[in-house]
Amino acid sequence: MTNQSTDSKHPVREFIEGGAERFLFGSRWLLAPIYIGLVGGLIIVLIKFFQELWEMILHALEAGPHDVVLGILGLLDLALLGNLILIVIFAGYENFVSKIGVAEASEDRPLWMGHVDFSGLKIKLIGSLVAISVIELLQDFMRAKDEVTEGEVWRVTLHMTFVISGVLFALMDWLADKRKMAFDSHRIEMEQAGHKNEVSTDVT
Repeated sequence: MTNQSTDSKHPVREFIEGGAERFLFGSRWLLAPIYIGLVGGLIIVLIKFFQELWEMILHALEAGPHDVVLGILGLLDLALLGNLILIVIFAGYENFVSKIGVAEASEDRPLWMGHVDFSGLKIKLIGSLVAISVIELLQDFMRAKDEVTEGEVWRVTLHMTFVISGVLFALMDWLADKRKMAFDSHRIEMEQAGHKNEVSTDVT
């Protein structure tokens, strides 16, 4: 009788606890305006992309091959930045706020939607930053003169930081997955051993 009274929660305590948990769970919607705001950032990237493209078209005849390559690299830089923003919007919203139900039956739904967890989001972010950094470095190389400037040294250092961070993130995820697989395998072995003991006991 004492155990039953101890295990059962008091109605007032249960009401307060349930209300607090619903409030905390609902607080995830505070992130929704952030992801909506990122759509505004995507629109700005779109405007700058066409602004740069228009400038290239206007000066296409008098521009040399070197300038054309630099202009196209700038467009690629903006395109990769747009991809990065879109990945953060979709993966972040689905991981932390809610599933995007309207995309479930759409044939245009990206294959990675719904399959990118927080760990995968980190890897994609680092990968996108490395790609953007590579283009920035390539632009510096195209503009470079005989001597290396301090800004170029810092860009190379930052790029290597992104690369090393990506490798370390991937290594940590690999170790975590390996540890989880080992734990699951051990749990399955223990369950099978327990089942065999039950069978042997029944036979005896």
